[in-house]
Order: sequence, then structure tokens, then C-alpha cells
Amino acid sequence: MANILALLAASSAFLALASAGNVVCYFTSWTIYRPDNGKFTALDVDPTLCTHLLYAFVGLRDDGVVSVLDDWEITGLDEMNHLMSLREKNPDLKIILSMGGWNEGSYKYSTVAKSAALRATMVQSVLNFTDVWGFDGFDLDWEYPCQRGGADEDKVNFVTLLGELKSALNAKGKTLSAAVSGGIASCKLSYDIAKVAENLDMINVMAYDFHGAFEPFVGHYAPLYASHLDQTDEQKTLNVAAGIQYWLDEGAPPSKINLGLGTYGRGFALADPTNTSLYAGTYGGSDAGPYTREMGVIGYNEVCELYSDWDYFWDDEQQVPHIVKGNQWLGFDDPKSIQVKVEFANEKNLGGVMVWSLDTDDFRGICGKGPYPIMNAIKQTIK
Repeated sequence: MANILALLAASSAFLALASAGNVVCYFTSWTIYRPDNGKFTALDVDPTLCTHLLYAFVGLRDDGVVSVLDDWEITGLDEMNHLMSLREKNPDLKIILSMGGWNEGSYKYSTVAKSAALRATMVQSVLNFTDVWGFDGFDLDWEYPCQRGGADEDKVNFVTLLGELKSALNAKGKTLSAAVSGGIASCKLSYDIAKVAENLDMINVMAYDFHGAFEPFVGHYAPLYASHLDQTDEQKTLNVAAGIQYWLDEGAPPSKINLGLGTYGRGFALADPTNTSLYAGTYGGSDAGPYTREMGVIGYNEVCELYSDWDYFWDDEQQVPHIVKGNQWLGFDDPKSIQVKVEFANEKNLGGVMVWSLDTDDFRGICGKGPYPIMNAIKQTIK
């Protein structure tokens, strides 16, 4: 009876964690190394703007043990303790350990997921790590099952791994979330959505990166809706609304879904500067910004601080902005488009939103709208 009561209490705790109004924020640890106004540390986080703060990332070793990707950042710079100290300003803040990310690939996760012994090692390692540092839960960002070096059986093994993680974490009063694709074609390859949803407390749908410099033409990285210029069936699905609807249609409860939002954008070098329309030809990514320092990627903080004199356009169909100067085309999210997307999440009765990531909002308030204009737009709009 005592065990049953404990499980009921744990279940109640997770219902509270996944209630409407979630604002799940990723803290990306490597941003402490950015220069000048782009440098972002744990102490730059405003903990009153988020309900959940996800530390990104730790990795996974071949033997199933949690891998610390940057020990100096965690211990030498004391960032982990700084992160945990944010609870002093917001005692209700849930701080969650996130494992994976794009650079981790898929092969190791596929290998561990197919082995009962390695899964058991991973589960125990996650429990130990979260206990030692005081995390309230665990987030798995495997990009992606059945892809990028994964195996066909990943779809089944992913569900098994999630079930074992959830059982162990829930028993200790901790929550389990996962970052999952918002692209329908990717989802069909990677997930048994109904079973994935059953084995998660929160589902963070990455409803962005639908287009980028990995394609030879212009496309906004996270349009809310399709454009009349989308011609093929697949092109018409590469938007936020279609991705979220697919998760709902395949059996994911809306209360578990957090709509992924970006505080950044993706850009292109136009092949013909006079042709700035969607699907215009390109020859690569836009110039790197001084803070994010990656071709084809731009932070909102860089856009508003450094490119405010560029020509600004609002796409009424897709409900997102872009700016153009010369041969540079940058599509991104700003407070206006973010508010529209949060209203969409409200209308769909979703559990809340997920934000990637805090460091590319205008966290210093340099652009004249106060610190964290995107995060504050979320806070003012979410229900």
C-alpha cells in the first residue's frame, strides 16, 4: 500500500510539472565562451521567465555512462553551481539535465538503446548524476532514432529506453522529457508517437530548422504556416502548424506537448540579390554573426543590435519576419512572431512552449526593448 501511495504522489507531481503554461528554456553551456555582448553565463539567466531550465548538454559514453562534455565549464568555471543557485530567486524553477544534441549524433544512442545491460547502466548513471547535482529531471535529445547512424530497430528501442528512464525517474520524484523532431518526414522515420508520448512527462517538439543553408534556396527556418509558394506535399508540411498537428493526430496528448520556439534564425547568401523571394536560389549560408560565429545562423540579439537598419519584411502567410541587405537574407523570430506562435499554442491547448535558447534573446536589453524581449513576449502571452 505504501508503494502504491508513493506512486500516486509521484504521478500527481508530474501532472503539475506538465501543466499548461510550461515555459521550458534551454541553457546552452558553451555560450560562456562567446565574445563581448554575446557572452552568456548561468548568472545571466532570469529564472523568473521560465518554469523549467534545461542544462544543455551532457553526452553519452559507449558504455552507457553520462559523459561530461566540458568539465572545465562545469567545475572550473563553477557554472553548475551557478545554475543551481537560480532557485534562490525562483524556488519553483525546475532544473533538468539534458543529454544529446546534434553534435552527439545517433550511433551511440542506438547502440545503448538496443542492449538491456547498457540501458540499465545509462538509467543508473542518469539517476546518479541528477542526484549528485540536484537536478529535478532528465531530458533526452537523441537526434534522431533510425537516422544519422542509427538502426531500424531504434523506433522500438527508443520507446523501451524512455519507459525504463521514466519508471526510474518518476520513482524518485523526477520528470522525463525529450526533444523530438517537428518535421513530419523525420517523425515517420523515428517515432511511434503514441508510445513515445505514453513514456514521457513532457514532449519538447523542435518546431524549427525546417529550412536553412543545407538547402540551395531561401526558406524561413520556422514558418508558422505554409506559403502559397510551397508546391510539393513535403514543402507544405515544413511549418510549425503542420508539425504540431501531426504529433496531435498521431496520439500525443496536447497537455504533454511544448511547442519549440527559436530565439535565432537562419540566413542565406542570395545568388541574385534582386530575387529575395522564398525559394530564390542561394550559394550558401549568410555571413557569420560576431556572437554565434556560424555561417547561416544568426541570433535575435545580433539581428536587433547590429542589423536594425536592414530592410524588414513581414510574411502575412507564414507569420514570420525576415530582413535583407545586399545578397544577405536572414529569416528569424522576433517578439511579434513569437507572440503569434504562443497564441497558436494556447489555441491548441498545448502544455506550453520550449525555447531554444536563452542566449540569443536580447538578454542584455541592448536593443531598447528591455532585457529578454522574446522571453517577456512569451511570458505575457502564454496561458
